[in-house]
Amino acid sequence: MAAAAEKKAEHLLGIDLRGIASFTDGFVIATGAQRRQTQAICDAIVERLKAAGEPVGHLEGYDRGEWILLDLSDVVVHVFTPETREFYALERLWGDAPRVDGDGRDIPSEIPRAAARRRPRAAATPGRARSVGRSRAASRKG
Repeated sequence: MAAAAEKKAEHLLGIDLRGIASFTDGFVIATGAQRRQTQAICDAIVERLKAAGEPVGHLEGYDRGEWILLDLSDVVVHVFTPETREFYALERLWGDAPRVDGDGRDIPSEIPRAAARRRPRAAATPGRARSVGRSRAASRKG
């Protein structure tokens, strides 16, 4: 995330997907103000990997620059323009996953868990449920 931060990436976010997804351990998501900045952020990440002797991995979307995906196997880096990040909303898709901000601090999920959004259902009383069932059965016979 440091290489992205050096290129003034905004809204840096790490999402820990260990135990949630089988294809990667996590995402790093960053936003660049426009196409040239997303490409500069990606270039900085690639340069940092090469300098460290790390494999670069698969790169997609660089030419368009709206959503650049860098698959490093253990981590997938997504660099978005603001509009594209808002449209695809990966943060919402992986809303229950633990998150780390650009400074390495744990942050709470911005999206409430599905269970927290559900309204509690009124508890049905067993006697009432049975009597409704009997009434329907009785009305079919009659």
